[in-house]
Amino acid sequence: MSTPLRELSIVIPAYNEADRIDATLVQVLRFATSAIEDFEILVVDDGSRDDTASRVEAFARSDARVRLLRNDRNRGKGFTVRHGALEASKAYVLFTDADNSTPIEEIRNLAPMAHPRALVIASRALSRSRMEVPQPWHRRLMGVTFRFIVQALVVPGIQDTQCGFKLFGREVVQAVFPDMATDGFAFDVEVIARALRLGFDVVEVPVRWIDDRRSRVSPIRDSLQMLRDVWRIRRQIRRLSPAPAPVSSPPGKV
Repeated sequence: MSTPLRELSIVIPAYNEADRIDATLVQVLRFATSAIEDFEILVVDDGSRDDTASRVEAFARSDARVRLLRNDRNRGKGFTVRHGALEASKAYVLFTDADNSTPIEEIRNLAPMAHPRALVIASRALSRSRMEVPQPWHRRLMGVTFRFIVQALVVPGIQDTQCGFKLFGREVVQAVFPDMATDGFAFDVEVIARALRLGFDVVEVPVRWIDDRRSRVSPIRDSLQMLRDVWRIRRQIRRLSPAPAPVSSPPGKV
């Protein structure tokens, strides 16, 4: 891969994913082995009640590049991604969902935009995005409504905050994740808002996406919590000191 991604940590949050984690790890391992010079795969188990952890441990025994991390209990997706990102050791960190709805190969589209101060977002909402298997109508309606609220309150101009496929430069990871406060599904909004507020580059890239109907998001319970989180994130980000403006050179100086 002719990209800056010679080394990459791949963070996969997992909660009760025993029925699909094997297939996802096979696909991710196969691709990364062929395309990334130096990589690690960090699966973060969020207190699963099934045998997700034991399945990941079996992979780890056969390939040292796979590691299992565990939360002490079920803490939420935001906490889980943060746990993995802060444990990551490589120059770039990719967060990808355990269902592989955005196929791992799509990192080829994100990689050209990568640099240490960039957050590159996979987007399902751009004109060249490909929804090969779309979501049911009610989830599409939820997504449009949530996107409108998020753009109005927190991150204007970002078309898709919630796609589970994001690439972080090392400087973004170090500046954004330690102070993250959102443990639930709205954590993506806080990640993007903090990155923008701190002056990092945030770029959306169209990707191929395949819906998996076994979503963990509850249409009512989680949606209400996400809206509460978005309002809290708005207040929190407004209190965060923005990045300083660039200093202009005096006339006649270069």
